[in-house]
Amino acid sequence: MGYGHLRAAHPLAEALEAPLHAADERPLADPDERALWDRVRSAYEVTSRLSQLPLAGAPLRWLLEQVTDIPRLYPERDLSAPTAGVRFIERMARRGLGRGLVEALRAGGQPLLTTFFVPALVADRARLDNPLYCVVTDSDVNRGWAPPDPAATRIRYLVPTRETARRLRRYGVPAERVLFTGFPLPHALVGGPSYPVLQRNLAGRLVRLDPRRTFRSEAGGDVARFLGPLPAGEEGRPPLLTFAVGGAGAQAELAERFLPSLRPEILDGRIRLALVAGTRPAVKARLEAAVAAARLEGARGNGLELLFEPEREAYFRSFNRLLADTDLLWTKPSELTFFAALGLPVICAPPVGVHERRNRRWVRESGAGMKQRDPRFAAEWISDLLADGQLAAAAWAGYVRLPKGGLYRVLDAVRGAAGPRR
Repeated sequence: MGYGHLRAAHPLAEALEAPLHAADERPLADPDERALWDRVRSAYEVTSRLSQLPLAGAPLRWLLEQVTDIPRLYPERDLSAPTAGVRFIERMARRGLGRGLVEALRAGGQPLLTTFFVPALVADRARLDNPLYCVVTDSDVNRGWAPPDPAATRIRYLVPTRETARRLRRYGVPAERVLFTGFPLPHALVGGPSYPVLQRNLAGRLVRLDPRRTFRSEAGGDVARFLGPLPAGEEGRPPLLTFAVGGAGAQAELAERFLPSLRPEILDGRIRLALVAGTRPAVKARLEAAVAAARLEGARGNGLELLFEPEREAYFRSFNRLLADTDLLWTKPSELTFFAALGLPVICAPPVGVHERRNRRWVRESGAGMKQRDPRFAAEWISDLLADGQLAAAAWAGYVRLPKGGLYRVLDAVRGAAGPRR
């Protein structure tokens, strides 16, 4: 459905050496079914983009809030009754949504491991004998993730947070069908059960995020016990800020607002900036226009880069390489909030939908994320956060407090491989 689900699926497919199929593409969907998926996806993406307009987007923001609504978790109560969203998915399934997937599973007998809830629901609805696994990609979810009769589901949910597990149980999913794993972060950024790549990247990041040694003067002993000596060669190297928009291109306009403020910092070599356009030419064009308007074309390749890959697999590989060198991630609070576990502090742009508000709350409560401040003055508040050691502290909090081994725990659940212990 979007980058969030694909970003979770990509490392799993690589680790399992299994093909990654999209339920709305060949070979699983014929032209009629693809058209049905397209209508559903296009409606969401258009609503997501237009909801960001200051005034005209207000009705669409309200609509998006209704579609993604998540009831309060407390007080504890029964939330298992099907909602309008559950009934909508049921209607789409009767019309043929997921038909090709069900036929393939019935013919092949293989397990289904999906990172989007609709394939899991349609397979569960078909009462297949195949093992069904659904990897959840948000810290909290609405009722649509569970089937109409949740107590009878055969889906095993692999969830990124303990709150997600509590939520699904409130929706009526049996406790034995919900397993807390953490989000499946890319192996290329973690390195294995002992986190060698993650720790190496974090060591350099803590130096770059702490130019005045504010954080290290307070917590250096704790850091040394976990990571050993930090690389002296990173002293004085400017930190890399990566700005990543959503897959639908939501919030690309933020770059137009913060680039003028960051221009002196980039040109003087005090900060490096990467703009991530993903796979969409229209987003790339908008970011390039923002760079031109800020008179920063001359900085391309010298303090400023723009990541665009038209092919999806190449994009994920390139993005992972970029994150290995990234020090600060500015993005809407989608699935990328879970990357804070890499020791990567997250600046949360305004959320799009209730689920993203919950993701933002989750990463902020961990100490690894913060709300963005006025983009027009980004250079000022980012400089202050660096000087005060707050970004280094956020990086450390993400590493210490958040689950890092989600990929290996999911693999353990699916194939019995040994997973790490936090």
